[in-house]
Amino acid sequence: MSASLDTTLKPVVPPPDWLPLALAPVLALAALPLVGSPATWATLTLAGLAMGMMIFIMASGLTLIFGLMDVLNFAHAAFITLGAYSATLLLGPRSDWLGADSLVLNAGALLVMVALASAVAAAAGFAFERVIVRPVYGRHLHQILVTVGGLIVAQQLITAAWGPVQVALPLPASFRGIVLVGEVAVERYRLVAVAIGLVVFAAMLLVLNRTRIGLLIRAGVENPEMVEALGYRIRRLFVGVFVAGSALAGLGGVMWGFYREALTPGMGLELTVLVFIVVIIGGLGSVGGCFVGALLVALTANYAGFLAPKLALGSNIVLMVAILLWRSRGLYPVAKR
Repeated sequence: MSASLDTTLKPVVPPPDWLPLALAPVLALAALPLVGSPATWATLTLAGLAMGMMIFIMASGLTLIFGLMDVLNFAHAAFITLGAYSATLLLGPRSDWLGADSLVLNAGALLVMVALASAVAAAAGFAFERVIVRPVYGRHLHQILVTVGGLIVAQQLITAAWGPVQVALPLPASFRGIVLVGEVAVERYRLVAVAIGLVVFAAMLLVLNRTRIGLLIRAGVENPEMVEALGYRIRRLFVGVFVAGSALAGLGGVMWGFYREALTPGMGLELTVLVFIVVIIGGLGSVGGCFVGALLVALTANYAGFLAPKLALGSNIVLMVAILLWRSRGLYPVAKR
């Protein structure tokens, strides 16, 4: 009887949902016969993976802010642009590192510029949360209005500081060029982007699921009153989340800037559509869904751009509609929503 009772009291854990994880491999395999050449297909796929990682880093900051804080931050694009432009402040002091024929110096310059971009975006995010976002918690319409206004002001300030023309952001010498694997040509920087994206994804999962601070943040989302009753400052936790999301936007911005090797004041705004599509496809607030969505968006854009260039611009809209018709709340919707 006791054994039967123990069995009855065991919590029912739903099986993991692996189906969305198969979408990117299935998409890639479906594109192979359409592309024709295996070498061209492999090049397009690897390029799509690198692009997906950069989009994921930018979108993960937004999905983190919305999923954990329920804040619609349309000014996220400003942190992307600000992070990229901040890296140019080191072009003079570290120009010898960038052009040196040394992997160590090149990697050091890249890491310093990435760290500066993330730090500046994080500081701007802290100020933005305190002044702009804090008064409109829980009011989505007001959040949209004030963050769009903040985006416009920030873009004009960036234009005033750096000018309206393109600013060069050259890659370090060691990360230029391609690596040949058989007949497949892979740009070195794309491999760096994939590595950084995977590290960011693993770190986010580790912090949110395996640390005390991650537990407190997730608990604060579900029941902030309980967390406050236990003696924790939920507001401080949420400020930290906003700062981390802004830092990720800056990191993604400087990586995209190195990818394009040129910056414009409107670059963040141009990426906003892709970022929001990824967040919606993944499921609002889901880091895992954001990762899968970024890969799907990037691979779809690459394959469509090669097979039907005129349809490439609308390919991701079609992808988003198809995903939402299948799962109306995205691939991995947050349970609270």
